[in-house]
Amino acid sequence: MDRSMGLRERKKLRTRETISEVAIALFLEHGFDRVSVADVAAAAEVSKPTLFRYFPTKEDLVVQRFADHQGESAEVVRNRPAGVSPVDALHRHFLDGLEAGDPITGLSDHEGVLAFHRLVHSTPGLVARSAQYLARAEEELARALADTLGEESREVTPRLLAGQLVATQRILASTNWQRIVDGRSAGDVRPEAVADADHAFALLNRGAAALTHPGGDATPATD
Repeated sequence: MDRSMGLRERKKLRTRETISEVAIALFLEHGFDRVSVADVAAAAEVSKPTLFRYFPTKEDLVVQRFADHQGESAEVVRNRPAGVSPVDALHRHFLDGLEAGDPITGLSDHEGVLAFHRLVHSTPGLVARSAQYLARAEEELARALADTLGEESREVTPRLLAGQLVATQRILASTNWQRIVDGRSAGDVRPEAVADADHAFALLNRGAAALTHPGGDATPATD
């Protein structure tokens, strides 16, 4: 928790986290469709109006974990060191996530994380809501890239690059997750996950060069 926040903000954050944790525990135990918002509110010891102030929809009780990462890529781009390209900064960030076993990279074999992923991917409403958060993350990243690329780039360029970056991160995470679902450990999968990330971001670097310098070499990567 960020200690720079005031007491009121910290209390609101704790309440939000508690409600979500209680909801996810109920959904995992009984199934998403069998648990009502009223059930969650009662278990979390808050009123329904209070719950809806924090979570506008039932699906948000679960996918807020994705929402917490919504602006992450955009922040990485904005706060990257001088001389580091957006693609390289996001590459490094993804590798750091793999090293840490961050669930957002798909490289976590913790049973609670696997159960959470099964819940999301087996519930159509949660899949749809997750896609909405992903689209917002893409929009935020596109705005950050637009600030980086400047006015000399085509208007569509930041959106094209953001779409490629978000899709790459999603596919890498999905691939890692599927390998673990198939019975492998995170430690066993990690070398492949790193190699896949290196390969994917190398492809993106070539694509980014073609997008930002249309007259340059757009020869496909072969590694």
